[in-house]
Amino acid sequence: MKNKVFIATSIDGYIADKEGGIDWLDTIPEINTIDSGYHAFMNDIDALVMGRKTFETVVGFDIDWPYQKPVFVVSTSIKEIPAEIKSKVQLVKGTLNQVLEQIHAKGYQNLYIDGGGLIQSFLREDLIDEMIITVIPILLGEGSPLFGKLPDTLQFKCVATKHFLNAIVQNHYIRKRPK
Repeated sequence: MKNKVFIATSIDGYIADKEGGIDWLDTIPEINTIDSGYHAFMNDIDALVMGRKTFETVVGFDIDWPYQKPVFVVSTSIKEIPAEIKSKVQLVKGTLNQVLEQIHAKGYQNLYIDGGGLIQSFLREDLIDEMIITVIPILLGEGSPLFGKLPDTLQFKCVATKHFLNAIVQNHYIRKRPK
């Protein structure tokens, strides 16, 4: 069982700008023409666990639902999933451990954790096993940070670094757990 993150940040660690926008991810549009490891990552996970804001952002895109894997949305404020994606998305509530128990009971073990607030919550509970962080060469100055306060230091080991298009750096980290 693993909880994994695959996300892009600005150089200064933001995943969205001050208006919550992610248009800045397209500052190097060629990134969409290369294999940055996303498909291999998706092949290695069983389901996505998504925060409310990320879910609302994805639903707001003018595209068909982009995920083939089951999606679990952690939210206390969303009351109902839109009818057209109800067969692909489920709401889950409770503590993170309760949420994980519900998802694991359905047979999903390797999870993609997506959404800044949700990632921060998982990190506060020391529930992230791997992170692949792609750094886009832009400074946003403010916005939604990937990381927040933690009750304890968490050590990770960088197991791979990739460089794309002479502009983008991607680091793959694995949690170093105390023995």
